[in-house]
Amino acid sequence: MLFLFLRKKNMTIKIIIADDHPVVRSGLRALLSSQSDFDIVGEASNGEEAANLAISLVPDLILMDLQMPILDGLGAIKRIRDRLPKANILVLTTYGTDADILPALEAGAIGYLLKDTPPEQLFQAVRNVASGEMALAPRVAEKVTQRLTNSSKNTLSSREIEVLELASQGNPNKAIAKKLFITEATVKSHFVHIFSKLGVTDRTAAVTEAVKKKIIKIQ
Repeated sequence: MLFLFLRKKNMTIKIIIADDHPVVRSGLRALLSSQSDFDIVGEASNGEEAANLAISLVPDLILMDLQMPILDGLGAIKRIRDRLPKANILVLTTYGTDADILPALEAGAIGYLLKDTPPEQLFQAVRNVASGEMALAPRVAEKVTQRLTNSSKNTLSSREIEVLELASQGNPNKAIAKKLFITEATVKSHFVHIFSKLGVTDRTAAVTEAVKKKIIKIQ
């Protein structure tokens, strides 16, 4: 058991670097090579090369830029994850907007760093992502948390779902109020919140959207 533990601890992490700027690739190669447990096994100058290399070499980690020619980083992530579902992809880019972060994470990247990340944080992120753990730059983590918080605001409460289910059965406000032991004014208030959360303006559209999103079922 001790022998196996030591082997795992000393195991090198095979890395592919994907970036369209030769100077950046050279700098990353030099930086990462300073770590005894990192082994740079390939470099790619565009997303297509990155995907082909990853599929061919099956590295422990792909360090991926987003803005690249021929096939961008997002396309490469999708292609790699399609062929290698367990691939560990760490995005390293200058782009830190929601429009860049969320699609990359949804496509299958499990790490997202900005290029101003200090070396020690980069090293730790590489090790974390190579072992399957998520690694996010502080600013990126803040944006992801904010997005999740905003998403929760769009989630219907259990009471709002009850109101919508009764509405889907053809019950008018008065009947809904009676069944739920609340006032008609409260029912109307619930509908205001429901419309806002679902992005609709009437009951029919609310029911349709809720069914589409599998929030309720038509009985």
